[in-house]
Amino acid sequence: GILTRLQTSPPAIRTLSSSNSFSQNIPSCLWKLGRLNHVAIAVPDLEKAQSLYRDVLGAQVSETVALPEHGVYTVFVELGNTKLELLHPLGEKSPIASFLQKNKTGGMHHICIEVDDIKVAMTELKKKKIRILSEEPKIGAHGKPVIFLHPKDCHGVLVELEQA
Repeated sequence: GILTRLQTSPPAIRTLSSSNSFSQNIPSCLWKLGRLNHVAIAVPDLEKAQSLYRDVLGAQVSETVALPEHGVYTVFVELGNTKLELLHPLGEKSPIASFLQKNKTGGMHHICIEVDDIKVAMTELKKKKIRILSEEPKIGAHGKPVIFLHPKDCHGVLVELEQA
C-alpha cells in the first residue's frame, strides 16, 4: 500500500542544478560587482537613530560626518559583515529632505555595492541603458568615488556603486 509507494517514490525535493546554464546567461563584464557595502536609511531624527543602534542594540556607531557635496549628514553603524548608513538632511535642498517629506518616519533610501572599476562600470551601464544620476563620480562618505543608478532602471531601488 502506501508504505510501498513511499519507499519506492523518488524524493520530491528539487535541488538547483550544478550546470553552468545559469551562469551562461550572465554577460561577461569588464568590471566586477563586489560586496554589499551598506544599506542607507533616511532618518528624521539622527540622534534618536544613533541612540537606537548604539544604546539599545549595542552596535558600534560612528560620529556624525557632514557631506555638503551630497547634502547629508552620515553616521555608520558597524554590523560585522556590512554597515548601515544613517542619513539626515544637511540643508533644505538635501535629497534626504525631499525623501523625508514623502516618508515622514524615514526608511530605506539606497543600497551601496562595491565595484572594482567604477569608470568602466559607468561606461558599460550607459551602453546597457542604465541611467546614472551624475556625469562623473563624486567622492562618497568613505572617501572613494561613487555613482548612483536611477531607481526606475533598478526595479525601484536607488543603487549606489562605490569604487572598492
